[in-house]
Amino acid sequence: MLTPYSGLGLPDAAWAAAAGGSIALAAWRWVDFRALAAEPAPPPLDPVAAGEQARAKLLAAVQRLPVGRSALDEVRRQQARFSMRGSAALGHWTRLDRASLTLSGLSSRLTGPGEPAVLEAAVAEQSLRDLAHRVASVDKALRFAPPDSRPALEEARRTLVEQLDSGVVAYERLVAAAASYVAEDGRAATEHPAVSRLTEASDMLRGVAAGLAELRDLTEPMRIPDQLRTPPQTA
Repeated sequence: MLTPYSGLGLPDAAWAAAAGGSIALAAWRWVDFRALAAEPAPPPLDPVAAGEQARAKLLAAVQRLPVGRSALDEVRRQQARFSMRGSAALGHWTRLDRASLTLSGLSSRLTGPGEPAVLEAAVAEQSLRDLAHRVASVDKALRFAPPDSRPALEEARRTLVEQLDSGVVAYERLVAAAASYVAEDGRAATEHPAVSRLTEASDMLRGVAAGLAELRDLTEPMRIPDQLRTPPQTA
């Protein structure tokens, strides 16, 4: 009774296949639901761990942006510089930041004998930053130290600041030496190869242009100048 008079066709077969697929998918989902419902509920997530996970996901998403990594590095530098506010290490920290940024721009060109210097600079920078944090910690302690313990703290602080100053100066000299290495490594004895190649290409193009001009003059038919032409005589 449900069969049409014209018989079953291709649309009816497609409809039946779609209905069967929907029924199979619903049964599969029902089995998954029963299996998940039988499992125990997960423990509640720690708010601190949840915050760390959200922060890690946000940082990973920002780092995937074209300028995300450099922006995050700049934010971290500003946060570290803010932690040095009011300390004698602030000036040394700023100088170390500038030197570190300069060296990072030169590190890709420090090849061959210059590669070990990059590793040594990274270790020295970490050590100097740790020393700067120590100076900042002593400065904070001096604000609340009793009068009888202040002289010893001030002497220790003075020694740490001297070590930090000499270390930053040595780091800046290393950056200057790296810049000199890059400049000397890229400087040619006479002129840059690009200049010589451009000069050769210009000479070749001038020669080709002169040759084309001569060829045009040889192949062009002789023409009488307009001044020497006589007008046609009329009867």
